[in-house]
Amino acid sequence: MEYSGEGFFLRALTSDDCELINRYEKANRGHLQRWEPLRDEQYFTVESARARVQEQLESMQAAESVFFLLLEPESGELLGRCNYTNIVRGVFQACNLGFSLAEVAQGRGLMRKTLQITNSYCFEQVGLHRIMANHLPSNVRSERLLQSLGFEREGYARAYLKIAGAWQDHVLRSLINPR
Repeated sequence: MEYSGEGFFLRALTSDDCELINRYEKANRGHLQRWEPLRDEQYFTVESARARVQEQLESMQAAESVFFLLLEPESGELLGRCNYTNIVRGVFQACNLGFSLAEVAQGRGLMRKTLQITNSYCFEQVGLHRIMANHLPSNVRSERLLQSLGFEREGYARAYLKIAGAWQDHVLRSLINPR
């Protein structure tokens, strides 16, 4: 899947993206650290990015996840990414959504447009029924974004994920396939 327009280019992850992802992670380390697990110095090496990209590609091959990159059209630099992981089939037909946006790309509506496209792709092409997305109660930007996309609040999980070195509560949301 590829999309071009409205100031960005969107495509699936490829094996050539290791250095691109490494630059993004290093450039946005401070910006994203309060929303992510603790990362050691090894995480921010090209070798680590290469290993993670390989794992992600294998997961895509196995139809267990889908990873998308949001790129700046002129420079080709990574502006953000979103992923649909833990795809479960059978009677559930659901996944978990994760996303991040570069600090320099904030406030332009890029992630909203990206998720509109990728959510539709996951419903129409992947055949999912439910997309689940969880956020820290303090992450007001993610809360507003998910609400604007139609994600409904379904619950509140205490000490749900270890983020920034501490077990953090999360608001649980989901979007149901409208078809």
